[in-house]
Amino acid sequence: MNQAEKEQYLREYALLKNEGKPFFPYAVAKDSIMAVFVMIVIMLLSLLFGAELGPKVNPTTTTYVPRPDWYFFFLFEVLRVMRNVPKFTPMATIGIPTLCMIGLFLLPLYDRSPERLITRRPLALASGLATIACIAFLTFSGANTGSPNQVNLPVPAGLNKAQRAVFMAGEVIVGESGCEGCHELGSNGNNGPGPPLTHIGSRRAAAAIAQTLKNPTAPMPSFANLAKTSPKKFAELVQFLSDLK
Repeated sequence: MNQAEKEQYLREYALLKNEGKPFFPYAVAKDSIMAVFVMIVIMLLSLLFGAELGPKVNPTTTTYVPRPDWYFFFLFEVLRVMRNVPKFTPMATIGIPTLCMIGLFLLPLYDRSPERLITRRPLALASGLATIACIAFLTFSGANTGSPNQVNLPVPAGLNKAQRAVFMAGEVIVGESGCEGCHELGSNGNNGPGPPLTHIGSRRAAAAIAQTLKNPTAPMPSFANLAKTSPKKFAELVQFLSDLK
């Protein structure tokens, strides 16, 4: 902006300021009306649809699935994408959101255009649209992410009807046991501290898997009690893992 453009801008700004209205009561009244309108809409939505209440948190179980509020789904999704690289976790939770916020705060410094029309400010328009698009996409992805206690692995080919039933039953047991908290199964679970189990059946025989489940290495919990109290479930669990090849 040269000196002539700056002087013209200041003259126009002074004229518009003189023609404007004071903040109180005009702007305050508009904001108050809008706030009341938003509160009425929220109350109507609450009366019509109610509030979704989940089960009470049980600190003694490993199958409880914590979910953030909807306005944190985008951050939840960023953390989920980077879950398999623990060293990037601080960057996902703090670094990326902070850098994005700093970039938006500094927008007036690197976009010095005097134009008020947004279509004539391509940098500001592109930054705003990119931010909205990223947050919207990550929020949608985070809202549709399945439970970390679910195992979404395809049933191996070549199994008959009875074997498929055993495989699916074992899949449920793995999810309920919280195995994905330490193991990776397909695209779900965590990459450590336990080894990935996606192809465990090609590395260990069924008898070796059963022995490891009964006498595991710490901090993995033992499934010896399950083998005693529910041999059928234990056998389904072993068969499921041995079928992962």
